[in-house]
Amino acid sequence: MKINELDFPDQTLSSIDRKGLSAMVTDSLRSMIVEGVLGPGTRLNERVLCEQLHVSRTPLREAFKTLAVEGLIEILPNRGAVVVQLSETDIEQAFELMGALEGLAGQLACKRITDDEVAEIRALHFEMLAAHSRRDLPTYYRINHAIHDRINAAARNAMLTSTYLQVNSRIQSMRFRSNFDTRNWNEAVEEHSAMLKALEKRDGASLGTLLQQHLPKKCASVIANLRATVGDQASTPTL
Repeated sequence: MKINELDFPDQTLSSIDRKGLSAMVTDSLRSMIVEGVLGPGTRLNERVLCEQLHVSRTPLREAFKTLAVEGLIEILPNRGAVVVQLSETDIEQAFELMGALEGLAGQLACKRITDDEVAEIRALHFEMLAAHSRRDLPTYYRINHAIHDRINAAARNAMLTSTYLQVNSRIQSMRFRSNFDTRNWNEAVEEHSAMLKALEKRDGASLGTLLQQHLPKKCASVIANLRATVGDQASTPTL
C-alpha cells in the first residue's frame, strides 16, 4: 500500500493531522509484515520505507513505536528497527494461548451475539469464500481476520478482547502464512463453515471447541515451515 502525501490537494493536507497519517503508515507496515513482504528478522530501512510510502520520517517513526508496542517489530538502540522473529517455543505458546482465548470468545459470543451481528458475520463468510475461490489470499485473510474480531467483540468482555488483540498481533503473519499450503487453506475454509453453523445455532460448546482446535493445526503448519526454512539455510553452502 502506497501512501503519497502528494496525492492530497494543498487545502486538504492542512486538515490531515499527523496522527492520521501515522495511522495510515502503521496500517501499511502492519500489512507488509503480516503478508510477508517484510519477513521476520528484516531490518527496517527508514530511507527506503519513506521513499516507498512517500512520507517523511516523522510518521514512519511514530508507526514504528506503535508496531513495537504491538510486538510486531523491535526497536534496537543505535541499530534501528527489525521485524520480530519468534522462537519455536514462543510460537507454540502464543498459539496455545490464542486457542484458549478464541475458544472462550466463541462460547461467550453464542450467549451475547445479536441477530444483526450474526448476519454481518455470515455476509463476511461468503465474501471470504469468494476470495478463497479466486485464490486471493490477502483479501481472504483480511476478511478472515475481521470474522474472528467480530466473534471476539460479540463476547462483550473487554479484558478478553484486550488480551486477544495483544496476542493475535504477534502471530498474524504466521496465521497468514499457514494458508500457503493449499490443503491447510481448504481445511480452514471448511472449519469456518462449521463455525458459522455453530454460531447461527448459538451452540457455544461446539463453536468454542471448533475455534480452539482451529489454532493447533495452524501452529503445526507454521512450525513445519519454520523448521524447513532453518534446514534449508543450514544446508546452503557458504560462499
